[in-house]
This record gives sequence, structure tokens and C-alpha cells, in this order.
Amino acid sequence: MPASASLRRQSLVRSAVFTVVVPGTMAGLIPYSLTGWRRIGDLFGLPGAWVGGVVLIVLGLPVLLAAIYKFASDGLGTPLPAAPTQSLVVTGPHRYVRNPMYLAVAAVIVGQALVLGQPVLLWYAAFFVLGTATFVYFYEQPTLLRQFGDEYRRYCQSVPAWLPRITPYRP
Repeated sequence: MPASASLRRQSLVRSAVFTVVVPGTMAGLIPYSLTGWRRIGDLFGLPGAWVGGVVLIVLGLPVLLAAIYKFASDGLGTPLPAAPTQSLVVTGPHRYVRNPMYLAVAAVIVGQALVLGQPVLLWYAAFFVLGTATFVYFYEQPTLLRQFGDEYRRYCQSVPAWLPRITPYRP
């Protein structure tokens, strides 16, 4: 088996484990521990809010999985800082926004808040967004700039960090 195929397979396995452990904890275990996934009614008395929650979850999960897959298949690494990609990933959801995984996890958490009618999950989502934005600003962006230099700088100039662009980025 060629070295790149072996590395790709390793990256896929490691990324699958990462997906279960990190996003699984953030968007699964913690919301479950906060709510028991019990529906307590319509969030803030808004009938039908749960439909918006289902939409957020249904849109968020594939974006998350596609972004993680691209890290393994195109970047030959994982989203985990201890096993980073070998190349800058600017494909898949990353063509539209620099932080699709964080946005997707936040969407799933807010979606659960709407489906379950649990305001505590909105507070948790706010905490999650604040924590990830801090991590991105103080660790991730400087690290990627050191690792990928001008390629990352050009990417940052073209692709927003948090609000997706309409058209895909083409380096």
C-alpha cells in the first residue's frame, strides 16, 4: 500500500475517533448531561420552534462530518491539534467559512435547545461559542499562520471566520 494511502487511512481512523470524542462530547454528552434530552415544551413559548431545531441539527451534522472528513482525506491529518493536517484544508465546507466545525457544533446545540425547549442549552451554546472563538483567536489562527504562512493569510483574506460566504473559495 502506498505511503499516502496508509497515511490517509490512519487520518480517517483518527478523525473518526476524534469525532466521537470531541464533537460527540460537546454536542452529545454535555447536552445530554444538562437535559437528559427531555423535552420540556416550546422554547420561550414559541410553538413550532422545534422545527427550526430539527433544521439546525439536520444541516449541522453533515457540515461537521464533511469538514472532518476533508481534514483526513485532503489534509492527511485530524482536527486535533496534536495530530494536525499536513496541508491547509480549503475544500468542502472550508470553501465557505474558516470554522465550519465549530459553527456546525453550535448549530446542533442550538437545534437541541429548540427541539427540547431547554434554555440551558442556549447558555451552553453561548459558552461553547465564546470558548471556541477564544481558542481560534489565541491559538488556532497564530498556529496556522506559522504553519502555512502566506497560503493561510490569503485564505483568511478571502474566507470569513464565522459568517459563510455565498460563493465557494477557489485558491
